[in-house]
Formats: sequence, C-alpha cells, structure tokens
Amino acid sequence: MTHTSYTREELLAAHDDLIDAHEWHDETGAQPATTANQLYTDGGEVRSPPVVVKIGGAKAVDPEGAVGDIAHLVANGREVVVVHGGSTAVDETLERMGMEPTYVETPSGVTGRFTDEETMDVFSMVMAGKLNTELTTLFRNAGVDAVGLSGVDGGLLTGRRKSAVRVLEDGKKKIKRGDHSGKITDVNATLLQSLLSDGYTPIVSVPMLGEEKDGRVTAVNADADRSAAAVAGALGAELVILTDVEGVYADPDDPSTLIESAETGEELAAIEAAAEGFMTKKVMAAKEALEGGATTVHVSDANVRNPIVSALNGAGTAISATAITTEVEQ
Repeated sequence: MTHTSYTREELLAAHDDLIDAHEWHDETGAQPATTANQLYTDGGEVRSPPVVVKIGGAKAVDPEGAVGDIAHLVANGREVVVVHGGSTAVDETLERMGMEPTYVETPSGVTGRFTDEETMDVFSMVMAGKLNTELTTLFRNAGVDAVGLSGVDGGLLTGRRKSAVRVLEDGKKKIKRGDHSGKITDVNATLLQSLLSDGYTPIVSVPMLGEEKDGRVTAVNADADRSAAAVAGALGAELVILTDVEGVYADPDDPSTLIESAETGEELAAIEAAAEGFMTKKVMAAKEALEGGATTVHVSDANVRNPIVSALNGAGTAISATAITTEVEQ
C-alpha cells in the first residue's frame, strides 16, 4: 500500500475549505448561533464534534485520499476516529487458502457474510492483523499519531453473539447455525475519548467481543458500517461513510439522481426506499448512528479529491439528526 504525498499548499487549501464551512460569519461580522454540528466545552466554548470516518473494504475504495484529509484535520485540532472494513481482502485470502466465502440473505433482504469458525480465524488475521497494521502504518507515515485497535481491545465493541441466523434459501426461511457474528450494543467511549484527548487517532477494526450465554466472550464478526455507526453514536460525532459512489441515488443506476440531503422523516424514508444492494447497509448504519447520538451522517465518494473535507462541506448525501426526530414525531 503506497501513500500519495500532498504538498503544503494542497493541505492548506483543504483546511481553508473546512474553515469556510465551519467558521463563517453573518453580514454584521458576528458568528451565527450554535448548530447541531457544534458542541460546548466545559468552559462554554463552542467546538466541532469528533469525526468518525468509515473507510470501505471494497477494492474500488482507495483510502489514500482520506489519509491526507485526516492528517490535516488532526493537525488542525479536529478529533478523528477511523473505522475500516476489509471484505475484499478477507475474500481474497479465503480463496487463496482454498476456502469459499459464504454470503447469505436475510428474510428482510439484507445480504451479509456467514462467518463459520474457519472463516473467523481468517477474518481476524486479515482485519485486526494485516489491514489494521497497514492502515495504522500509513497514517503514522502521514504524521498522524495513530493507534490501531480491534473491537476486542479494552472491550471497545461488545454485544451479544449470534451463533444462528435466519436466512432465505431457495425462497424458504431457514436457520443456519455455527455463525460467529454479533450486533454491537456497547462502545467503550471512555477509551476512545481518553485516546483522543491525549492526541491519538484510533484506527478501529472488527472483530468485536461477542457475549456468550454462559457469560464468556468470543471474538466475532460485525459489519464495519454498523460498527462505525455505533462509534459515532457513542461519541456524538459526525459520521462520514466513504464508498465508491457519490452518495445515495434515487435511481441506483443513475448518478444524476443523487439525493443531496435528508432533514425530515419523509426524506429519510425516501432514502431508505432508494437504497439497494450494498447501499442498504450503509443507510441502515446511518440511521443507527443518528439514533445513537451522531449529529450528521455523510455518505460520500472516497475517490474524489479531499473526500472527507468535501463530504463535511456538503458533497454526497447528508442525513441530519432532525430526520430521526421528525420521523418519531410522525
């Protein structure tokens, strides 16, 4: 994995874009009222919330553009947590080992990985081992004081283990047993906040800690988008989900139908109805993040110039927390 170098002028330009978006004034020269994407410190000062960035695991998603953005955000005082996927690397490793990746469809139409015991061994090796180490190294080479963590470390990501899943096979609902997966219900936000306050940038990977019925815990798989959502919710952060398309399209086959924003329950429902395939989980994750306490979720293209700053400045699809509150009211 190579790192694209950025000139000082390019980094300053990216930061200027960020400043323009977050530190504007009205015609009188006064700053506007605090927005949903601002927090108060104990001293009453207004500050921006942390940014949680989900870097995708698909081969078409290049993390290099995000590295320069994150390096500059951190250098200018913004707290950032990175959560990464790695599904393509896991599948490629399984195939090299003569094992076939297994994906199943749930009765609700969501497709996900079925992780048996052998697959779980490979999953941990690739995600928490190879990819997390490579990304942490990449960020450190960019001047970021990065710390690699898995969801197991410090009980960072925990929840009940699912050993059996409901699947749809040949049009019939079945129970498939032997799965090593879980849904995150708890995030050790104190650990992340401690690292952030000390100037570190956490680079987070699944597996998570799955709680067994007998009280023990087991390392299990969890969806990376939903992991990022859990982290963003726990930190009250802005979540940027980087992917290989511009955002959510009203017509999944037509990029010109990009849905730029959702601020009401009705607009969120339209996004949920439009999402197909891989985008279904991203929209699901966005909703979970906002329900958990995130301020805004941005779904945007990883492969554009300054992808994170662009997303924070309005590129892609932005879903506001007001879409959840108005949905409840309706």
